[in-house]
Amino acid sequence: KALPAPQADAGRPHEPPRGETETALAALWAETLAVERVGRDDNFFELGGHSLALMKLQMKVQRRFGVQLPLRAYFESPTLADAAARVQRESEALAAAQGADLDRMAALLDTWEN
Repeated sequence: KALPAPQADAGRPHEPPRGETETALAALWAETLAVERVGRDDNFFELGGHSLALMKLQMKVQRRFGVQLPLRAYFESPTLADAAARVQRESEALAAAQGADLDRMAALLDTWEN
């Protein structure tokens, strides 16, 4: 409570989120941080993010996207655009892994049928 209220960077123009992942992630950030809007270049921590908010966000990201980024990922990619790119890469990697598992199961079933 003793910390000053976070303020948007007045010198930087607002650039709205692009694409589905950025838009969905921006909504999660806005909800978690209780801010009105989040732009592509906004930094989670500069918007008032802290460790507890980060834990809440991580749970929301896991529910929405089905991926759990390590906490350090948010420090390494603190802007919305960078975080969304990381979420997208993790989602694609997970989908590829699940597809490979399905391919292996199908091959095993084919072997049993012959």
